Amino acid sequence: MPTIDLVVFDIAGTLIHDTGFVLAAFRAALQEFGGAITPEQLQAWRGASKREVLQSYLAQNTAADEATLLARLQRSEAAFRETLQASLAESGVRTIEGVEPTFAWLRERKIKIALNTGFDRVVTDAIMHATGWREQLIDASVCSDDVAQGRPAPFMIFRAMEATRVQDVRHVIAVGDTVNDLLSGWNAGVRGVIGVLTGSHSKDQLSQAPHTHIIPSVAELPELIVTAFV
Repeated sequence: MPTIDLVVFDIAGTLIHDTGFVLAAFRAALQEFGGAITPEQLQAWRGASKREVLQSYLAQNTAADEATLLARLQRSEAAFRETLQASLAESGVRTIEGVEPTFAWLRERKIKIALNTGFDRVVTDAIMHATGWREQLIDASVCSDDVAQGRPAPFMIFRAMEATRVQDVRHVIAVGDTVNDLLSGWNAGVRGVIGVLTGSHSKDQLSQAPHTHIIPSVAELPELIVTAFV
C-alpha cells in the first residue's frame, strides 16, 4: 500500500493541454501597454503566478507611479482573464490522456487529490467546471491568489495540505510540467517531486531543476507510486 496521502497536481500542461491559450492571454493583457510577449519569455514564466508575472513585466517595462501601475495591473489582469475564458469557451478543455484513470486509481486508494495553479480563482473554477473535476474527483484546489506568493514558493502546496488535513510532507507528492512546479515541490520538502513531459518544458529543461522523478505523463504516476513510494 503506498505511503502517500496527497498528490498535488499542476493544471495546464500537466492535466490539460495548453493549446496556446496562455500565450494569447498574456499578449492580450499587455497589448495596451505595448508589450510583445515572445514564446521564449513565456517559457521562463511557466508555472508562476500570472498576476506576479504581469506585475513584474509592467514594473520593468512601463514608467509610472505606484497608483498608475496598480491600475494598469488591474486592467491587464482583466484582459488576461477575459481572453482566457473566451478561449476556453470557444475551444473547450482538452484533458491529457490518462488523467481520469490516474485520478480514479488515487481515489480507490484513498489518496487525496489537490490542484495548484498560477491561474486565479475565476479561471481555475471555469476549468474545473468544464472538466467536471470539482464535483467528482478533487479534494482541494489552490490558486496563486489564495497565497502570499506563487511558485517557486511552496505556499500553494502547504495550503493544499492544510485544506486536505495532511500534516506530513513526507506523505505528499507534487507533479508538474515546469521548472517552477518542481522548484515549488522541492522548496516544500515533499517526498516526491515529479516532472511530466506533456507541457512546455522538455526533459532537459526539467532535469536542470531539483526533482525525484521525470515521467512521460500522469498516466505513469500509479506505477511510479507503487514502485518508488512504498
